Amino acid sequence: MLCCLKFLIVKIPMSLKFKIIPVTAFQQNCSLVWCDETMKGVVIDPGGDCKTILSVIAEKQVDVTAVVLTHGHLDHVGGSVELAKALNVSILGPHQEDRFWLENLPEQSQMFGFAHTEAFEPARWLEEGDVIEFGQSHLTVLHTPGHTPGHVTLVNEDAKVAFVGDVLFNGSIGRTDFPKGDHATLIQAIKTKLWPLGNEVTFVPGHGPTSTFGYERRTNPFVADEMPLY
Repeated sequence: MLCCLKFLIVKIPMSLKFKIIPVTAFQQNCSLVWCDETMKGVVIDPGGDCKTILSVIAEKQVDVTAVVLTHGHLDHVGGSVELAKALNVSILGPHQEDRFWLENLPEQSQMFGFAHTEAFEPARWLEEGDVIEFGQSHLTVLHTPGHTPGHVTLVNEDAKVAFVGDVLFNGSIGRTDFPKGDHATLIQAIKTKLWPLGNEVTFVPGHGPTSTFGYERRTNPFVADEMPLY
């Protein structure tokens, strides 16, 4: 899915801000997320175009404390090592079930025509219930497999915002035809992990515009369970 967003900046309650930075030829939504009180923050899914990401970080004067990954696909992780080295921070995530994706990054880069990307292992794999703290804010980890087996979603329930990677999109859901993808598992993750967070939660997908869980429950043909009956 292609994204028509440029640098979208959003301010939400509880001192949390985020800025969406579309990167790579796939227009993947890299997110700079930070605590407005302390200016500490994290970068989620830096798939590439690190110079662009670094320029936004400098512009917003955010003190980045970690690079965080939702899953192991190249367009989400391709710039992780370069960015982490430039910022002198650690890479966190995804869940260890996506280890094989990170180990196969050289093959992924060849397959999709990207510059050669070396395999790497994060400083820490993420598990359900882990909390990533930065300043006075945080993100809680949910394991949401299906698109990939080790996919995670990052949530701030106070601010009612979730970074869902390629689990859910505005009007669609993630592909499950990649190795170890599973459609039934993806649907279960959406309905049992995301929907309970509340209809008012805004989510940032891996590609394309933001939406809310409530809007998708009413209109998304793949997962709607509150669609009006006529």
